[in-house]
Amino acid sequence: MQSREHSSNAVIPAGWEGRLSSAALLSGVLEKAVAGERISEAEALALFEEGDMESLSRAGRAMREARHGSKAFYIINRHINYSNICVLDCDFCAFGKRRREEGAYELTIPEIVGNARASIAMGAREIHIVGGLHPTWKFTMYLDMLRALRALGPEVTLKAFTAIEILHFAWLTKSTVGDVLLQLKEAGLGCLTGGGAEIFAEGPRRRICRGKETGGEWLEVHRTAHKLGIPSTATMLFGHIETYADRVDHLRQLRELQDETGGFIAFLPLAFKPAHRLSHLMEPGADETLKTIAVSRAYLDNFDHIKAYWISYGLELAERALAFGADDLDGTIEEERIYHMAGANSPVSQTVEALRGAIRKAGLSPVLRDSFYNTVS
Repeated sequence: MQSREHSSNAVIPAGWEGRLSSAALLSGVLEKAVAGERISEAEALALFEEGDMESLSRAGRAMREARHGSKAFYIINRHINYSNICVLDCDFCAFGKRRREEGAYELTIPEIVGNARASIAMGAREIHIVGGLHPTWKFTMYLDMLRALRALGPEVTLKAFTAIEILHFAWLTKSTVGDVLLQLKEAGLGCLTGGGAEIFAEGPRRRICRGKETGGEWLEVHRTAHKLGIPSTATMLFGHIETYADRVDHLRQLRELQDETGGFIAFLPLAFKPAHRLSHLMEPGADETLKTIAVSRAYLDNFDHIKAYWISYGLELAERALAFGADDLDGTIEEERIYHMAGANSPVSQTVEALRGAIRKAGLSPVLRDSFYNTVS
C-alpha cells in the first residue's frame, strides 16, 4: 500500500503537512485521545503516517482500560452464509459464484434452522446471517427464514444482512429501504451487520467492488436502520489499494453518522485477503493491522467497542490487538465461508476455551456477552 498518497476525495484539512510529524506533537495527539478528547482527521492521519508501535500500543491499552477496565469480550455465535450465488462480481471477492459455477451452493430454510438449532443448544446467543445477492429468491424467502429462526427462541439475536442485501431486497420489492427494514424487523431482525462497507472513498471502491452500493448508500441504509430502532455494526476493509487518507475519511464518515444516530454497536477493521482479481496484492502485515486498530480506537471516540475479528487476523494477532485498543474477539462463529474462500488460513471456528484463553493470555478478564454487550452469566 502506498501510504503517502492522498485520495482525491478524502476529506483531510489543508495545510496539515509537516505540522504533526514530530514525536512531541504525536505524543500530544495520543494524550488527547487517552483523555477522551476528540482528535481531528489531520491528527489521525499523522498517527497512521508517523505513529510508532510502542506509543500506539501504550495509548490503545490506556483507552481500552478507560472504557472497560480489565474486561475483554467474546460471544457464542454462529455464522450462516445461506448462499454464495450472487449477481455481483466484485474484484476482491472469492465468495460469490454464478448459479451453475463450480462451488455454488444455497441452503434451504430447514438446513439453516437445523444449523442454528444445533448452535443454540450449545449456548449460541447470536445467529449471524449474510449471503450473496441471489438472482431468483424472492423477498418472502428471507422473511420466512427470519420467522423460522425467531421461533427457535427470543433470547437469540438474529444479526443479519449487509447494506447491499437490504438494497437488493428494496429492488426486488420495488419499495423503500425503510419499508424493507420494517418488514425484516417484524420478522425477527435484531441487528444489521456491518459488512460491505469496504472503503468509502470513491476511487478505490470503484476499483475493488464496481457495481456495489456507494459509500453514501451504505451509510444511508445504516442511518435508516438506526432511525427505525435497528442497531448495527460498522466495518472497514483495509490493506488493499486504499491510502491512509482514505482510511481516515472512512472513519470520519462513520464517526459523523454515530454522532447523528448513536446506532453503531461496534467497529470492526477487516484485513484484506488477496483473492479473485486482486490476488496479486499483498495482505496487510501484523504491524499494519495493529496500527489500524489503535488509530481507530483513538479516532472513533463515540464507539464503545472495537473488535479484533480473529477470522480476519488469526487468533494470535487478535489477542495482540487487545493491547492496541481492541476490547472484543467476536465469537465462536462455527462456520465462516467468506474469508476462507478468499484463502484465510485461520480456523473456521474457535472454542469458548480458546477465546477465554487468548483473553487471559493478554492479561485480561474474559466476559461472555450477548449481541449488545450485556453480560451473559
